[in-house]
Amino acid sequence: MESARIVAGVARVVRDVGRAEELAHDALVAAMEQWPREGVPDNPAAWLAATARRRAIDTIRREQTLVRKTEMLDEPGTAPAADETVGDGAAAVGDDVLALLFATCHPAVARESRVALTLRLFGGLTTEEIAYAFLVPSPTIGQRISRAKKRLAGVGPEALAVPVGEELTARLGAVLEVVYLVFNEGYAATTGVDWTRPTLCVEAMRLGRVLAALCPDEPEVHGLVALLELQGSRLRARVGPSGEPVLLGDQDRATWDRVLLQRGLTSLARAESAQHRGRYTLQAAIAACHARARSTDDTDWAAIAALYGELAALTPSPVVELNRAVAVARAEGPEAGLAVLEPLRTDPVLAGYHLLPAVRADMLTTLGRADEAVAELDRALELVRTVAERELLERRRAVLLGA
Repeated sequence: MESARIVAGVARVVRDVGRAEELAHDALVAAMEQWPREGVPDNPAAWLAATARRRAIDTIRREQTLVRKTEMLDEPGTAPAADETVGDGAAAVGDDVLALLFATCHPAVARESRVALTLRLFGGLTTEEIAYAFLVPSPTIGQRISRAKKRLAGVGPEALAVPVGEELTARLGAVLEVVYLVFNEGYAATTGVDWTRPTLCVEAMRLGRVLAALCPDEPEVHGLVALLELQGSRLRARVGPSGEPVLLGDQDRATWDRVLLQRGLTSLARAESAQHRGRYTLQAAIAACHARARSTDDTDWAAIAALYGELAALTPSPVVELNRAVAVARAEGPEAGLAVLEPLRTDPVLAGYHLLPAVRADMLTTLGRADEAVAELDRALELVRTVAERELLERRRAVLLGA
């Protein structure tokens, strides 16, 4: 939970993302060694941050001492002055974590590598989790993270300076993408026991609000905030008493967070005041359709299908098409939904994605084709990564088999 803040604070000192991550890990190891003996401090987060920062300063002092002594050997009687300025990257944006996020979204780093690194740093995701989120092999993500660190190190200490003016605006899209992906991992975890990771959602929403204050005239920032808060309003309802997943149609809408709903709708109205609707504003508009409906049956599925069509035209993606298929099935019937899904069955991007066969199983069940639905659920069970979703799929399969 505190990793991103610790790394961000240390990076301001050492000006090296890779080293900052190592020092943050060192602080966590120190805690594992000391706390069992000495007890957990009153403020664990502050202890971790102070320990990591102290080690960072010690590292810099050792390096500066080594440089001074080396240069004194080369030129007796001369020594360089110690670098007293490490910069204050957070000053430009008012938040340590967001400052480092802008810095690591450096144009010298390729998008794929940049996203992998930032998800690792700010989302706390493992290499395997990031790989599954992007439907690529785990070693590929490991290589991307390594390349990103090397590229930033190659640029030098100035790589971690927070951009200002037009340069900050130029990096905004990359920053929004990372905040969006961190929220998604919290909203529907790709691996592990729990279906949701609320702490990631809360941090993503916090960063979104800071961004909205920093860039009040950027519609897509407000679109992202609207999306996160509308989706975040349903977090409590998505999980049952034992941690089991609760799908949208089965959720008690009275438990949706009304404050987040209202804030999300307000942000959406601000985003839609612009002439062009971007990818986050369109997704927020879809979430708003659910938020305004009293039940699943009362939802305007035709409007949602149209919005997904607009989103697919703007940012073509097989995952967007999969979601559009669900809306089409609701609006026009399961046969129409299956027709949208048919081309996706051979799409290599979705070859390892469990939701494709799971969605087909839903539509086949509605049509009374139970045997085919069971076969699709078997396929989904081979691919699913979270314990909670596996149990959900197994319950659906048992119902179809009459168990």
